[in-house]
Amino acid sequence: MEIKSDFITNLLNKKSTGLVVSINDLRDKEFSGIKLTAEERFALSNFDKYRINILNSQTDEEKFHYQYRQLQVIANLSDWREFLKKYF
Repeated sequence: MEIKSDFITNLLNKKSTGLVVSINDLRDKEFSGIKLTAEERFALSNFDKYRINILNSQTDEEKFHYQYRQLQVIANLSDWREFLKKYF
C-alpha cells in the first residue's frame, strides 16, 4: 500500500503549469465516439486497475469513501499520461 499512497501523494502535490487532459477528459472523448489512441486506452486501463485495487484494499467504509473522493479528484485533475506508468 505504500507505493499507492506515495503515488496519490505525488499526484495531489504536483504543481500544474496549465490545463491538462485528464482521465475523465479521455472518457468524455471516448463516449463522444472519438477513437482513442493506444496510449490513451492503456492509461484508462491502468487507472481503472489502480482505482479498483485502491478501493478493494479499504478496510472500512469511511476510508473507502475518502479514497473514492481522492480518486475522483485525480481522475478530474491529473494528466492522463501519469497512468502510462504502472504503479501497482
